[in-house]
Amino acid sequence: MLKKALLLFLFAAAAILLMLFSFQSDMWNNPLKESTQPEEALSTEGNKVEAGEKEKEEKAPLKENFEEEKEVVVQIEGTEEKVLMHLNKGKDCDYIIYIDEERYKMVSGEGDKPDAITTKEELPENFPEVSMTIEHVPDTAPEVLVEEFEAELKAEFPDLQDVEQVAKPVQGYQLHGIANGGQQGNDPVVHAYVISNGQSGSFVITERYFLEAAEGHGARFYAMLTEFHIVEPE
Repeated sequence: MLKKALLLFLFAAAAILLMLFSFQSDMWNNPLKESTQPEEALSTEGNKVEAGEKEKEEKAPLKENFEEEKEVVVQIEGTEEKVLMHLNKGKDCDYIIYIDEERYKMVSGEGDKPDAITTKEELPENFPEVSMTIEHVPDTAPEVLVEEFEAELKAEFPDLQDVEQVAKPVQGYQLHGIANGGQQGNDPVVHAYVISNGQSGSFVITERYFLEAAEGHGARFYAMLTEFHIVEPE
């Protein structure tokens, strides 16, 4: 009788151990879904937020990508002058430039006319033109356009210098000419650049002033062009 009871006890103990082993094995191979789903959901939401923030940053308005004003050093006759310049946009918002608004103003081109930076105060009628125009030519590459522009300028400036490639204040082709051989202080000067728009087109930047103003307006136009940046249209 005692032997029979002992066998029943051992059989019951073995059954209990077998049940416990099966339960633990199931827990190990099939963890509870409730423990993983919140973490997966959080990870997915986190990726969505990160992607959304990135897209928002890429499409941020220009005023958020560039400071409204910045201090720029201008070299005037060998002397450094710090000038506070202000952010201005091209008429099609495809470029920005910082301008010395104490002396100059930007006039947005209407129709086919290019944007123009001119003196804030009108010059006397007998003064040569002082301006810097910025024209976007989206369908013509710089190496093609510069040849056309050179021929056009030579009609007005027969002594136009040979085209040069430059890296400053912008990277591209430079054209320079002085009317009448540069004999008088008021002889008109043209100083122009043809640069890539980053795709298949060009920007043509044309400065006009007079010989005596080369160290004044010429130097200030140069400084402003160091802060010329091509951007994606808004």
